[in-house]
Amino acid sequence: MKKIAKYLVSLAIVLAVSAIPMTMAHALTVNDLGTQEVQNGTSGINLGNKSPMETATTLINTAMLFLGLIAVCIILMGGFKWMTAMGSEEKITEAKKLMSAGVVGIIIILSAWGITTWVLGTAVNVTTN
Repeated sequence: MKKIAKYLVSLAIVLAVSAIPMTMAHALTVNDLGTQEVQNGTSGINLGNKSPMETATTLINTAMLFLGLIAVCIILMGGFKWMTAMGSEEKITEAKKLMSAGVVGIIIILSAWGITTWVLGTAVNVTTN
């Protein structure tokens, strides 16, 4: 069971690290990089038109998504452990702890996401008005 847990955590980390460039790749297109201006001989390279606030929001949402996925995997591991416990009270208790830890994790993640969304929304309102 520990090997499965290590494998799932490793998989989640690899997916999280590999997804960060993918979330940012859509922000920079060929036109945003300014390749046409450079080929035409004009000066300057544009590096995208997203504001830092939008970039931060994208990164935070992506991080929260992967943390949520990890919490769901922990709940699923607890459920799997409970199903394979074969009546062993020791394993059932351990499974219940895993599942409750996953639920607490999801509550914390959703709270952090809500607070972050509120703070970023307030910051946008203050800076644009």
